[in-house]
Parts: sequence; C-alpha cells; structure tokens
Amino acid sequence: MLIVGLNGSPNADGNTAFLLKEALRAAEELGAETKLVQVAEIVITADPLFCDACTTPCAGVCYEGTPLQELFTLLQSADGIIMGSPVYFGTVASPLKLLWDKSRALRKEKALVDVVGAAVAVGTSRFGGQESTVRALQEIMLVHGMTVVGDGSYHTDPGHQGVCVQKPAAKDPEGAKRCRILGSRVLEVSQATLPLRERKRG
Repeated sequence: MLIVGLNGSPNADGNTAFLLKEALRAAEELGAETKLVQVAEIVITADPLFCDACTTPCAGVCYEGTPLQELFTLLQSADGIIMGSPVYFGTVASPLKLLWDKSRALRKEKALVDVVGAAVAVGTSRFGGQESTVRALQEIMLVHGMTVVGDGSYHTDPGHQGVCVQKPAAKDPEGAKRCRILGSRVLEVSQATLPLRERKRG
C-alpha cells in the first residue's frame, strides 16, 4: 500500500508537515509505504503557473516533462492520499489549489477513482476556518471520484469530518492523536478497497 501525503503549506517544516508526518507514521507502523510531498516546490515548475484551460480535454502541456508530471504519475499509483493545508482566508492554501486546478487530465482519465482520500487543516485560531478548509479538500477529492474518509474508526470513535488543529500543532496533543487515527484509517480503507483499484489499473 502506498499512502501519499501532500503538504499544501509553503513551509516544508511547519505545522501542516508535522501533522502529515504523524498520519503517515501511523500508516507506516501498520506496514504501508509512505511519501510526503512538498507541493509548493513542485507546482511552480508548471508554465504557465495558473490553469487557463488551454486545451479541452486537458493535454497536460503546461507541466509536460516537469516535476508536476512526476507527481501526477505518483498520485496515479497511490492507494491513499492525505492532503494537508494551513487555513488561508478560510480555505485551502494556494499551492494545493494550484495543484488540483492542474489535474484536469487526471480527472478525464478517472485516474483517482477509488483512491482513498483524507484531509488535515491547521489554523491560527481554534475556530479559524479549519472545517471549511477540510470540506474544500474533500470536495476536490469527491470531484475526482475518490473514497473520502474522516478521522474515525471502529476501534476509537466515529471521529469528525477530518482533522482540525490549532497551531502550534506540536502543542495540540489531540490533533496529533487524530492524525494518527486518520493515517491508520486511510490505510485500513485502502486495503479494503484494493480490488476496486486493481480492477481499474489492470
């Protein structure tokens, strides 16, 4: 099982990265292969930077031969994807939004259908837009046909829609705990839905 963490923060070692590492570590401890991706370092390699729907259907010409193309290839092989974002003006940070705006070709190919997805958000305030950010990320996943899970499990509690944390994340023990539950849940559901992806991938 390959579980990919997408750090949507421009800060590679900040609160969002900390939370994603907690989630991925939990999946690793249960036998998963994991990879943490710094999205901000990759999306800037596309030219132009912003999607202007230059071709329909999307031919991916703006990122051909770039690290962004490599990332999309990685995502197509993933069993689970955990997205993390800081809250920017009540919603998703721009690196993640840029990434998914560029993903029209993946959607056309149904490349992420049945891949398991989950979301983590961190904000300055306790009620600083984390829930709306998580929902925005989940909506992106649903548009791609992904199977979305929250941070609940049979062994713990039903959880919430996703992990919502106040920074500094390292001082929010409940947030780290919820991330570990989320990581194990993503792996559990990825294992259960593997036949769906195998059918699609041949």
